[in-house]
Amino acid sequence: MTVYNVYEARDSLSHLISESERGGEVVIARRGRPVARVVPYEDSQSAMTGSDLAQWLAAHPLPDRLRSSANELEARIHENRDSWE
Repeated sequence: MTVYNVYEARDSLSHLISESERGGEVVIARRGRPVARVVPYEDSQSAMTGSDLAQWLAAHPLPDRLRSSANELEARIHENRDSWE
């Protein structure tokens, strides 16, 4: 973990970003007190595949009161659309 003061961080932002891209963690301090961290970005949304989603849904099923068939959902959608007109 590398620590930069705000002034140094401002003047070397591209270096801090490069260090973060390589997996490093950078701490930015103001008057010696840590105030921010620059860490590698992890996109957890794109990491989930269809198989991952199916496994998650199997492990976390909807409660019975929230389950609806496709026909029931379609009926609700049409009912709500009709109420807008």
